[in-house]
Amino acid sequence: MWYKLDEDNNPIECSMREYTKWLDKNPTKKAVRQEEIGKSYVSTVFLGLDHGYKQGIPVLYETMIFGGKHDQYQERYTSLEDAVKGHKVAVELVKKDRYGIFHSIWNWISNGCNLRS
Repeated sequence: MWYKLDEDNNPIECSMREYTKWLDKNPTKKAVRQEEIGKSYVSTVFLGLDHGYKQGIPVLYETMIFGGKHDQYQERYTSLEDAVKGHKVAVELVKKDRYGIFHSIWNWISNGCNLRS
């Protein structure tokens, strides 16, 4: 099944033709988040096609890492909210490897030096 997003970014089932017309009119709606970190690129997108293949809640979002140690890392999601959270996880994964202990120290300081963080 194909999906497009309404004005509030809610997925609406549609035909492939409707999806392609929607995408032509809304080319920036496909990208949820995109970040370059060193030699890695973290991308989270709205897929438009249910990658759950009608096996329950549609799987419509995907995060991938291109380049670096985690090249081809991939996670898929059923909601925009989960996709945004998953994107942050992927970014943290790349930053942890890129910046090592310094990234951990920065997170600790950013969280108010809480030892439980």
